[in-house]
Amino acid sequence: MVSKLDLYRIFCIVGKNESFSGAAKELFMTQPAISQSIMQLEKELETRLFNRTPKGVTLTNEGSLLLEYVNSAINLIEIGEEKIAEFKNLTIGELRIGVGDTISKYFLLPQLEAFRNRYPSLKLKIENGTTDALISLLKSGEVDIVVCNLPVVDDALNVRPCMDIHDTFVYGDKYRKLLARPIGFHELAKLPLIFLEPSSNSRKYVEDFLLSKGVKISPEFELGSHDLVVEFARINMGIACVTREFTEDYLESGVLQEVQLKGEIPRRSIGVCSLKSVPLSPASTRFLELLVRE
Repeated sequence: MVSKLDLYRIFCIVGKNESFSGAAKELFMTQPAISQSIMQLEKELETRLFNRTPKGVTLTNEGSLLLEYVNSAINLIEIGEEKIAEFKNLTIGELRIGVGDTISKYFLLPQLEAFRNRYPSLKLKIENGTTDALISLLKSGEVDIVVCNLPVVDDALNVRPCMDIHDTFVYGDKYRKLLARPIGFHELAKLPLIFLEPSSNSRKYVEDFLLSKGVKISPEFELGSHDLVVEFARINMGIACVTREFTEDYLESGVLQEVQLKGEIPRRSIGVCSLKSVPLSPASTRFLELLVRE
């Protein structure tokens, strides 16, 4: 069955060619099919659109009027289709990402650089915050995806891990003799500890693990960023809980040392969260593919 839009497309081609046979050739249709389509449109509109002559067809006054509007409408549809294609090809559009400061600095920046180099016309919008705050932005539609510390347990979300990380404790020169041997978690808890603030997902993960071992912590310092935690350890303010992968420069240079623990904190992941109820945009899909592949 020919749709109304198809009838209007055929009408435009016939009007341009002033010939049923010419339109049939351009549209790869038979001339009777073209003629039948025009008759169907005229019947639906209850208006004669073409004068039929032995030399071809010419538009009636009503047909000329309609052609102006139909041409404009079809041109707008074609422009819309082109824009959709541009979105799919990522030549236009916007990618809105929610991410914490630390993950942004130590994990996401190289991925963003590669993505921007590949799709320079795409707009990037970055929102920073804690995992809980970013998930709220995701659910309110203010960001497309969230890159955060896992675990995140929420039935409304798709959660895809993309990088394993390890929590550890580090110290400066002042504590070298004290921590020259392996220590247990109970002994660790008696030391002056430096942690991220309680709302941090990283803090919650380590704290919950220690509680499962019967160890309750009472940090000397609770700070708002991973970089501050590391710097406090560097100036010997205490023993800092950090992400090993984000502290490699300090460890490799010997500025900080890693505490030898008798037990191991299970690894966790950085991952990408998106809403199950909302399809990912082409930009989000392509960026997610980049993150998971890396």
